[in-house]
Amino acid sequence: MLFRESLACLATSLLLSASGNAVAQDAQALRKDCDETAWQEVLQPHAGPVDARGIWLDRRTLQWPGSTGAERVRLHHSAGGTIRAVAGQAVQGADGVIDLQASDAALAPRFKHLAPGARWRLSDADAARLPGLLAGQWMLVREAADGTVADATGLQSPGLLDDLFAAASSLPELGVRLGGSPRHTHFTLWAPTARRVALCVYPSDSAAASEAAWMQPDPATGAWRHEAAVDWSGRYYRYLVEVFVPGTGWVRNRVTDPYAVSLGTDSRRAYVADLDDAALKPPGWDRHGAPAKVKSSTDMVVYELHLRDFSIGDTSVPAAHRGTYLAFTHERSRGMRHLRALARAGMTDVHLLPVFDLASVPESGCVTPKVPHAAPDSEAQQAAVMAEAARDCYNWGYDPYHFNAPEGSFATRPADGAVRVREFRRMVMALHRAGLRVGMDVVYNHTAAAGQQAQSVLDRIVPGYYHRLDASGRVERSTCCDNTATEHAMMAKLMVDSVRLWATQYRIDSFRFDLMAHQPRAVMEALQADVDAAAGRPVQLIGEGWNFGEVANGARFVQASQLSLNGSGIGTFSDRGRDALRGGSAGDSGEALVRRKGYLHGVASLPRDEALRLADQVRVGLAGTLRGYRMQTASGEVKRLDQIDYAGQPAGYASQPGEVVNYAENHDNQTLFDNNALKLPRGTSREDRARVQMLAVALNLFSQGVSYFHAGIDTLRSKSLDRNSYDSGDWFNRLDWRYQDNFFGTGLPPAGDNRASYAVFQPLLADPAIKPGPREIAWARDAFRDLLAIRASSPLLRLRSAEEVQRRLVFHNTGPGQDPALMVGQLRGDTEELIYFVNVESTPRALVVDGTAGQRWRLHAAHRSPTAADRRAAREARFDSATGRFSIPPLTAVVFVRG
Repeated sequence: MLFRESLACLATSLLLSASGNAVAQDAQALRKDCDETAWQEVLQPHAGPVDARGIWLDRRTLQWPGSTGAERVRLHHSAGGTIRAVAGQAVQGADGVIDLQASDAALAPRFKHLAPGARWRLSDADAARLPGLLAGQWMLVREAADGTVADATGLQSPGLLDDLFAAASSLPELGVRLGGSPRHTHFTLWAPTARRVALCVYPSDSAAASEAAWMQPDPATGAWRHEAAVDWSGRYYRYLVEVFVPGTGWVRNRVTDPYAVSLGTDSRRAYVADLDDAALKPPGWDRHGAPAKVKSSTDMVVYELHLRDFSIGDTSVPAAHRGTYLAFTHERSRGMRHLRALARAGMTDVHLLPVFDLASVPESGCVTPKVPHAAPDSEAQQAAVMAEAARDCYNWGYDPYHFNAPEGSFATRPADGAVRVREFRRMVMALHRAGLRVGMDVVYNHTAAAGQQAQSVLDRIVPGYYHRLDASGRVERSTCCDNTATEHAMMAKLMVDSVRLWATQYRIDSFRFDLMAHQPRAVMEALQADVDAAAGRPVQLIGEGWNFGEVANGARFVQASQLSLNGSGIGTFSDRGRDALRGGSAGDSGEALVRRKGYLHGVASLPRDEALRLADQVRVGLAGTLRGYRMQTASGEVKRLDQIDYAGQPAGYASQPGEVVNYAENHDNQTLFDNNALKLPRGTSREDRARVQMLAVALNLFSQGVSYFHAGIDTLRSKSLDRNSYDSGDWFNRLDWRYQDNFFGTGLPPAGDNRASYAVFQPLLADPAIKPGPREIAWARDAFRDLLAIRASSPLLRLRSAEEVQRRLVFHNTGPGQDPALMVGQLRGDTEELIYFVNVESTPRALVVDGTAGQRWRLHAAHRSPTAADRRAAREARFDSATGRFSIPPLTAVVFVRG
């Protein structure tokens, strides 16, 4: 008996030992897989078709555009991805087949863009089986009478996944969460079509894996989870995701977390962090607050700034901090003195071009091109810059890699995930202390990569879900890159969760959305409500409402576009006033850049009809582009602004002034100085070029709505005529806070977007009379601040409602008999009254303003100040009380105040 018991114990021991060894070997093998450097391994190749013309509408219904409903259509599936569907042959390699029945179900609005075609229905029993069949290949087959393949296609899955896993939209913990006592580390990844997901954990951003574990699926949400009974703060991680990819097969992707809050070098690994940990907060972070400058969107005056541009050339910043977050912490640097002066004058916000994790700049080993000192119109400079463009340290950053993590190339130690977080927060604190709110330029309309490319994240976790697809299943690219689909529930959730994180964890005060019209209005409104509630304060949202691409004119949903956002409170950039001031359009090149002049370039040389049209378009901007505002037009008729034509669209489109963003220059296209260099008469003096620039500033600041300026507009910034400097390196994107140089004539700009205009550019760049000197730059700097102070001094220039604008703003000098060179607006408040005048001609102008005779009007205090930059206004602008006649000097903007 004892002998038999001993044998049993020995057997049990051996079995346990073998089991333990197997587990250890499996863990060791998994860690080895974690350490492989390849981003992908193909486990089971699949050479089948990659088109996806079939559309899942929900878990029970699909549509095949082009089908009639009279055919026999069946749905084949294979866990191994082995289906072969060749025309004229029977389907091979399927594990099973589902018979479909014609359906008369109504088409949901989200699918209104689909071409006509029959809809097909699964039985309830087959629909119930779907969750267990998701991991693998699907093929929709139209059969001939003999049962062979007549046509076959893959399927687009977002409608199915949004229906099956609707509960995932409410998941609060995607990404990493640390909690409990003792603290545990929880990982959650949404990957509903994966067959296996493993977690890899590393002690640093370059060391071998120290931990690896298979994650557990949640059938209700499609999420995979792992909980470690330890605190892994400060470690790094990534996932191994096994998923089927049409045309590739079963793959094992080594991929980072879409919800990563920080990363290691070049974003190869995500970083484990609780952003509430004290170690990630600079001293005073929890106590500091943003300046209380903005009570309404119309109070916003924004300075758009690229983080690297701000300091890379500023020698008053320590060399190690130039081009980084920490440059903003040097209070005595030239750049920070400049920003503080703007804040004192009335600037409210600095908007940073993309500072989330971006794909285009190497975070280690980026190079600085050696640019030769060549002729001002030489091609040598751009050749040197572009030779290193793929490896240099510069890009605007409109190529999102990870939406929720700070960019590493702006950190002093990109390998340390904690450093990115702390230094970003130090930057925010420094700007807040300088009297400026902080805005972010965010890009949720596309990603840097899709499919199975190395820098694709979303598509390598859930293939075919996060991006907007065309009728054949290819990713749409109308935005320039791989378009995301925020009409899909989990892409919308990612965007909302991301903005909430930046607003709450980094105290971001406002957001600018790149190509916002590629997102649904409903999602943007839900985002606004969510973020305001989470932050406990209003968070202003503005964005590009351009209507184009596959979503144009509401093809797929009601867009967050200019014409569709009215009444939402979300602001869009207005091209109405922009084009009127600058002339032409954003797509001009060659001779059109010179020929198509704007209001700023003198109306006397224009046909009268064109001069009157431009003057009316400028008034549209001054009145906040409000659709219901009524004014007398050049024809003599009184019209609402939405009855005035702008390129086939209503000129007025906003319901409230806070829904429009006024600008004459931003990072896109030529700077205003460069635009004016192309359009002003060649003999225009340097002084007058500076004055024209400030006329555009004045018209912007006098306009109702949000005022938006590109950094350097106040220092006559030039990019040497570059129309698209996104990848033009430091050389063509420089700022000089010494106020000595504006960098005009520093070589022909990069050929890619500019070569067609070289013949126009060369004589201008070679002309030394166009380039301003330190005197003109300093004058523009100070005149800009004076104009900021004027806007800040009066709520009449920042009215909050359309009703107030209609009641308080009156234009003079309108109708067919007007002098279009003189813009005149009168604003009547309860306790103050002002009139602004802008003379865009090089000769004086005068106007009798009805009702002002016998009244007392004097120049605004900013003009009368002994430190005022524009002495011409103080010397020559006059009001004759006896007649009500105002005299305005050439190329001058002035404000008179009653009393």
